[in-house]
Amino acid sequence: MKRHVITVAGLATVAALALSGCSGGGGSTSSDENPSGEITVLTNRTDIVDTVLKDYVTEFQKTYPDVQVKFEALTDYEGDVRIRLNSRDYGDVLLIPTSNVTRDQYPQFFEPLGDEQELSQTYRFTNDGAYDGTVYGLSTFGSAMGYVFNRDVWTAAGITTPPATAEEYLADLQKIKDTGVTPYYTNYKDGWPLSSLAGNIGGVTGASALNDMTTDDAPWTSGTDIAEIDGLLYDTVAAGLSEADPTTTNWEESKTLLANGQIGSMILGSWAVSQMQDAAEAAGKSRDTIGFWPMPWQTDGQFTSVTATDKLLAVSKFSENKPAAKAWVDWFENESGFAESQGAISPLKADDAPATLSDFTDLGVQYIELDPRPQGKESLITDIANAAEITLFGEKYRQELIDTARGARDGDEQSFFADLNSRWGQAVADTQ
Repeated sequence: MKRHVITVAGLATVAALALSGCSGGGGSTSSDENPSGEITVLTNRTDIVDTVLKDYVTEFQKTYPDVQVKFEALTDYEGDVRIRLNSRDYGDVLLIPTSNVTRDQYPQFFEPLGDEQELSQTYRFTNDGAYDGTVYGLSTFGSAMGYVFNRDVWTAAGITTPPATAEEYLADLQKIKDTGVTPYYTNYKDGWPLSSLAGNIGGVTGASALNDMTTDDAPWTSGTDIAEIDGLLYDTVAAGLSEADPTTTNWEESKTLLANGQIGSMILGSWAVSQMQDAAEAAGKSRDTIGFWPMPWQTDGQFTSVTATDKLLAVSKFSENKPAAKAWVDWFENESGFAESQGAISPLKADDAPATLSDFTDLGVQYIELDPRPQGKESLITDIANAAEITLFGEKYRQELIDTARGARDGDEQSFFADLNSRWGQAVADTQ
């Protein structure tokens, strides 16, 4: 198992590698040192577009006074951008959609930002935004996987240490239910939070888990990462340990429900901790009410957590103002402090771990960074998932799993996993 701590020793590369000085695939210096004009930045952060992001523009213009920045905040970001990618009208800077753009399509839609090997000296998660050795998207921030929880709720149920096995986890959720609190919240209706469960791939068997799935014709088999992840969700719902009616869940409301102790936990990345703490503070409670624990799997007696990028920031291949667009990406990555404001892992290797992971520090959690996808085969895992019609990095099949577990859909866990294995195995054969 490959393990990495979040803080990485070593010096950052020199300023010549700044994105505003990158063009083509090799990270050469741009001749436009004083960009000007207007750029449009697409964002999914409808909650901060008129506050935090507006303040960022003010700071950005202290360095680039001749660049005007306009935001388009999209509520259905993935859906809207999916449509707009069919044209050339998708802004100058955007977050790469995760559900419908494969790695081999990056050169079709996005401008090269530099050489992967060079940029990886400064930035974390560069492989996630790279294809064939060239980086097309840089991490906005990273997260460690686990679950956010209401500390008061778990303590009231007699739980003061994180469960170390799936069986202990389910038993603890039952203890919480016995106190009258909904132990777990799926966020089924909004859907996208369910996609974050895939971020746990690697937490059970190690850093090669995702790449291993590209040659496994039956990955939903006991002991594999994806079987443990989806099996835990199935068992949670089947045991009545989640909300009574998942079709009525609401993401924004879930923050308040967790803060007020009406629900006990949600499996998410560490990026969610600060948002839940904000909700606790707004409800008149201590920010420490919200905690973050690792998933109930251990290796050699130690908890593990997979670290991975959140959204990737890219420049449109069809931008008419690429120097200004690259200047914004460069400033956002290096100067904005966005990751720190979100309590998330910085994309800069020189930065320390965030305070939101203090529980992990106390527990001695070992961080796992997945093995890079093989060069030239970066999109293989997505190609297999698409051929199998399994939304591995989305929510649809997990919504179907939840419906099966709660009796709203025919079948059981065994038949559900058998169907996934059948489709996946055929797709593996067809894509080799």
